[in-house]
Amino acid sequence: MKKNPFKAYIKRFSENGLWKKIAHYAKKAGLKTVYSALLLFYAYKRKDTPVWAKNIVLGVLGYFLSPIDWMPDLTPIIGFTDDIGVLSFGLVTIAAYVNEEVRKQAREKLKHWFGEYDPTPLTEVDQQL
Repeated sequence: MKKNPFKAYIKRFSENGLWKKIAHYAKKAGLKTVYSALLLFYAYKRKDTPVWAKNIVLGVLGYFLSPIDWMPDLTPIIGFTDDIGVLSFGLVTIAAYVNEEVRKQAREKLKHWFGEYDPTPLTEVDQQL
């Protein structure tokens, strides 16, 4: 079983909190950051994702939602740098549970905040997995 370095942030995660943060910061955080968070969320929702992977997701998304992190999200551009790193760590760690259905759900949800978007930047995220 893998250790979760973000265990302390698990209690900060809530689905409602995730939707609120994305709705408020989607444009500022950017397409790749929001896509990464959505991939983690939809992988978490899969029934066949094991508990250890779900705990990684909860910790990582809890960090993403936390108002206290290494770089405040209010800082333009660089404010989400630490979040991107943490989201990337989470995705690489649970990559086996990010399937085509998870990608499809995440891409559909992106339309909610970004409308029609250029999917090219998402390829960079997908290539990490």
